[in-house]
Amino acid sequence: MPLHRLWIMMLTVLLGSLAHGEDLTAQQIIDRIKSKVGVDWSANTVDTIKAGSGAEKITGITTTMFPTLEVLKKSVAAGNNLIICHEPTFYNHKDDLTPLEKDDVQLAKLAYIKEHKLVVFRFHDHWHRMKPDGIMTGVAEALGWQGRARKGEQSVFDIETTTVGELAKLMKEKLKCSAVRVVGDPKMPCAKIALSPGAGATLAQIAALQRDDVDVLACGETREWETVEYTRDAIATGRKKALIVLGHSPSEEPGMATCAKWLEGFMSLPVKFIPCGDPFWAP
Repeated sequence: MPLHRLWIMMLTVLLGSLAHGEDLTAQQIIDRIKSKVGVDWSANTVDTIKAGSGAEKITGITTTMFPTLEVLKKSVAAGNNLIICHEPTFYNHKDDLTPLEKDDVQLAKLAYIKEHKLVVFRFHDHWHRMKPDGIMTGVAEALGWQGRARKGEQSVFDIETTTVGELAKLMKEKLKCSAVRVVGDPKMPCAKIALSPGAGATLAQIAALQRDDVDVLACGETREWETVEYTRDAIATGRKKALIVLGHSPSEEPGMATCAKWLEGFMSLPVKFIPCGDPFWAP
């Protein structure tokens, strides 16, 4: 065979390989993630495969917050069969199927995953343990608060002085919240903001509100009979405090968009962020 034809054949094979990405299984991709997080992988973690087989060959990757059935369908349409999610697939922290083992909704979701040979992998603990925290990085970028984190902390931000009402509007817009709830005076000036994305522990949320160097706590969700009532009483004692409740999904979702960008840095397979969005709506 002439040398130029051989070179053409080799180039065709190479370009075809690049176009289709690497021929990797779900487990091989997970192993690569483990090698890139920069922290030791914990044996006691929820970051495991929740559905599907680690031996499945992967055609594309979706990152998302909650792997809702709608997100799964959009992933199939995009040609992605590995879904990397931040939160549970099956309605409890450990994705225990037992409580709803005969439930039609859970069974339908399982059937869809099986039919389309999907693999669902949760990436929660170690994405938070990244340095810096992957979720917090994405949220700060979405809010335009890069470089605003207080030195030595990654959840407290010093921003230009605004009011609680204006801050709530900004966060609603930038984080794409359907509805935001606020405790406190909307006209109160504020510039020192503590972020608690997702579902924070009550005592940790209250500890943020106790700080003299924090004006507002913005959280994903909270127990209304705990942090909310503490905030209300703190205000009644004369303390200048406010609480903004954003909703779990929108308070963390930008971090999974950041995860997609991070994965693209060491994966040749297609990677797409598919938001699950805010499930709530305001009348």
